[in-house]
Amino acid sequence: MRHIRLIAATGTAVAALALTACDNGTGTEDEGAAHPKATVAAAETDVSKSPESTTPARPDSTTPAKEATGGGSTDASPVARTDAASAKPAASVGRKGQSAGRSVVLCNGTNTSVTAQLLNRPLNHMLLTVKNTGGKTCDLPYYPVLRFDEMQWVPQADKSTQPQAVVSLAPGESGYAGVLLSAADGSGSGGMTAHKLTVGFQGMTPNSDGGPSATPALPAKGVYYDSTLKVTYWQKDLGAISNW
Repeated sequence: MRHIRLIAATGTAVAALALTACDNGTGTEDEGAAHPKATVAAAETDVSKSPESTTPARPDSTTPAKEATGGGSTDASPVARTDAASAKPAASVGRKGQSAGRSVVLCNGTNTSVTAQLLNRPLNHMLLTVKNTGGKTCDLPYYPVLRFDEMQWVPQADKSTQPQAVVSLAPGESGYAGVLLSAADGSGSGGMTAHKLTVGFQGMTPNSDGGPSATPALPAKGVYYDSTLKVTYWQKDLGAISNW
């Protein structure tokens, strides 16, 4: 019995030593301390594969598509319309009787010199001469719009003098128009003497504004006119109205 108790006591002592070794971290139990670290690493690996870690990539890849079909296209539209709008005038410049692409330069008071000359023959007539003093060919459509002093009516043009094409003046060239001031037989009414003349220019449509007017000098004694006052269309050839 004593021998058995000794063995039992020895076993108890061994067990105590084993427990003490575990508490000091020097036994075989320390080898298991690596398992929590492996578990943490595994957890970190799982986090990197989790949906939360891949979610940020989705907005970056889909945002451009949303902008192209959503709010982004609204911002781009006015720019596109503005570009289109600014391109049209450059492509459609031109006028009736000319090929598209040629810009229209009108003859007016800014690029011409205008003179008014009283004629001996035909009687009671005046000649208007417009000379292109600019650097570009200019067009002289329709007929001059005359105004003596503060006249409140516009003299009409003789339709029989209308040319077949718009008069175009190269730099240095001149155009002409005749003015019938008064009736030779005295049939006109409301006659008066004017000391100032304003010559207006028309645009490419009838009665439109062709630009600044001109004020050619009149004789010091003035010019007499009456209700029969009328004008010719602008001419490139003076001979076309020499006997008008």
